[in-house]
Amino acid sequence: MTERPVPPPLSQQVDAEVAPTDQLDILGYTDIAGQTVSEGRGRIFPCDECGADLKFNIGQQRLQCPYCGAVKDLEHRDGAEIREQDFLVMLERLERLHEEGLSEEIGESEVQCESCGGTVVFNGTLTSSECPYCGSPIQRERVHSATSRIPVDGVLPFLVDHDQAAKKLSDWVKSRWLAPNEFLKRGVEGKFNGVYLPYWTYDTLTYSRYQGERGEDYTVTVGSGKNRRTETRTRWYSASGEFQRFFDDVLVIGSQGLPHSYLSELEPWLLSRCIPFTQQVLAGFLARTYDVPLETGFQEAKSRIDSALHTETCRRIGGDRQRVHSIKSTYDAITFKHLLLPVWMLAYRYQGKPYRVFVNAGSGEVQGERPYSPWKIAFAVVCGTIAAAVAGILFSQQ
Repeated sequence: MTERPVPPPLSQQVDAEVAPTDQLDILGYTDIAGQTVSEGRGRIFPCDECGADLKFNIGQQRLQCPYCGAVKDLEHRDGAEIREQDFLVMLERLERLHEEGLSEEIGESEVQCESCGGTVVFNGTLTSSECPYCGSPIQRERVHSATSRIPVDGVLPFLVDHDQAAKKLSDWVKSRWLAPNEFLKRGVEGKFNGVYLPYWTYDTLTYSRYQGERGEDYTVTVGSGKNRRTETRTRWYSASGEFQRFFDDVLVIGSQGLPHSYLSELEPWLLSRCIPFTQQVLAGFLARTYDVPLETGFQEAKSRIDSALHTETCRRIGGDRQRVHSIKSTYDAITFKHLLLPVWMLAYRYQGKPYRVFVNAGSGEVQGERPYSPWKIAFAVVCGTIAAAVAGILFSQQ
């Protein structure tokens, strides 16, 4: 048997191909746009006409200078496309990096603003911001201490602009009829922040074998006289089978510390509008990299997949009722993508209490926290109780 050659350590392979500071290239990351502004690896996008910092214009889907109005098309690497990545291969590569002592930890870094000289501090997973002194957009290079970070495959640019998001929010507030009247009249006041949030998408082909029982209902008449009544009973039959199902783009948010219950309600996302990643679309917006590891994200995706498989099993068992005794599934051809998806975020206060609202900047869907009126809730409960009582009386008279 021919002995396979052993490749050199991954760190040595990288040293032979890229500059030592370009550590994300370990996982194939490259980018073309912008200029590095300091040793903290910040990045800006200067206007070719006047030198001011360009920002991503949502309406035009291009970079635009806020001063002279010059526009610049987004740039991509030759042949750039969004590709599915092999899940198991990536886990093996990450393990090799870990064995070679490369860390995924993210600390704090400072970037000097080229426009005014001020220092911008990037904490944790924040990768894109603006200078707090002059407002210029500035980004920390995605090359930082996290040498084994997985690069971004694609990004959904902002499609809903600030004014459209504000209109969507206003309509959302007016539809919250259980909110206090003062809140409905005053609305929400606060500053929108545009932020790109990290997401994982997972694809997998599943094969499932199940065992259970199918229940078929029938009615019988029991008792006599005033005690005569109809009862529903169920006959149970054994059921088993097998099936395949392909799951495409199961979404898992890759950022902790945010209310996932609200963010999940922002779905569906317009994933068909994603483009190959370029840092140019981040100009003028906040962005975060992931802090939910790839493997942990798949476990969350798997729980959603398992729930869907349970629902599919019940459908296949059929009948009026189902009992599922076991489902044994395998997950093959697992792939993933690392995406950045756009969200307008707004924090506001009502009677001293903080609330947060999120707007899907692709579709305009609004979800978030809001105050409730205890009086309206009590009134709704009373009305529901009265309606149930009336329905019960009418049913008993039939």
